Amino acid sequence: MLTQAAENFGLLASPARLHIVWALAQGESDVTGLAERVGGALPAVSQHLTKLKLAGLVRSRREGRRQVYFVDDPDVVDVVRLVLGRLSDRAAGADVPVPRLRGL
Repeated sequence: MLTQAAENFGLLASPARLHIVWALAQGESDVTGLAERVGGALPAVSQHLTKLKLAGLVRSRREGRRQVYFVDDPDVVDVVRLVLGRLSDRAAGADVPVPRLRGL
């Protein structure tokens, strides 16, 4: 289980993929709209989506000729929001306590 978690965090360690997941957490999109939202090249965004989809972090459904992508796991959205929220708070100078895991 830890190996799978590390692989998923590894995928999210890419700023481009993290940005894609963050954008999809705000609302579903097709690859063209997503590329515009994140400011990425269409082929690169498509490749990142494929990796995220294979890992189960992103899903898609067909709407006519379009493939619409979304984050189906609320826990993934929660983790991304938590990390980005904490970083935003720290950048703003807020004193945010960091919880410690037992045994570490």
